[in-house]
Amino acid sequence: MTSNKNNLPTANEKHLVVFNKKEIRRILHNNEWWFSIIDVVEVLSGSNRPRKYWADLKKKLIENEGFSELSEKIGQLKLSAPDGKLRETNCANTETLFRIIQSIPSPRAEPFKRWLAKVGYERVQEIEDPELASKRAKALYRAKGYPDSWIEKRVRGIAIREELTDEWKNRNVGGDQEYAILTAEISKATFGVTPSEYKNLKGLKRENLRDHMTDLELIFTMLGEASTTEIARKDDAQGFDQNKSAAVRGGRVAGNARKELEGQTKQSVVTRQNYLGLAEKKKQLRAK
Repeated sequence: MTSNKNNLPTANEKHLVVFNKKEIRRILHNNEWWFSIIDVVEVLSGSNRPRKYWADLKKKLIENEGFSELSEKIGQLKLSAPDGKLRETNCANTETLFRIIQSIPSPRAEPFKRWLAKVGYERVQEIEDPELASKRAKALYRAKGYPDSWIEKRVRGIAIREELTDEWKNRNVGGDQEYAILTAEISKATFGVTPSEYKNLKGLKRENLRDHMTDLELIFTMLGEASTTEIARKDDAQGFDQNKSAAVRGGRVAGNARKELEGQTKQSVVTRQNYLGLAEKKKQLRAK
């Protein structure tokens, strides 16, 4: 994983970017990108103790530079840690991150500022025209070497997933932690395993599980989530418990279809297959 020739961060996956070979974690929150402050501080300061550097910098910003409202603009959001578990992490949106970066005396900051401005502009474009987000996602997967037939399913799956999470939000389901529990219920009913068990089966750590699913795995994932959305709407499910029931039932629809197919083909839909070697294969093909 490398930065581009202009030293700007490059998109590596949906929730990860790379700057000078360092990973910067990010997450979509309230319809905008939020970034791990510790990751950014480590890259731009060069400190081998980024947490202490950030604690000292935050104190300086609040006490000496009048940024008393800064703490209110920093969110504790769950990001994937090195051990693969989701942990609460200090995160900031683009505007707040600009203010933090301006206080880090480093020549490395300018390329990052330019990239953040570009990310913010692109996100505004995508809100105005959602089709742009789909096109960018397709281009990213194509650059990684995924076949077009797989890409179409993956992008469609993203749209179905967003429709489901929007439905949960409107039905008083309480944020990412409850979303993760409901997603696990759909997965168990659909495939017989939770997402974490599925990742272990495929030999994944921090990688996105769905980026390593086969066509059939993606199809049944979409069926489970689309079914859950429809059941929640039909039942007018409200709150966590009612939506959990809808998730189990929606997953069961996909699970029954999976079992029927497996009975006909005598092959398991759930596989150990992954795309971990895809980038290396593409590099080898280019070298020939």
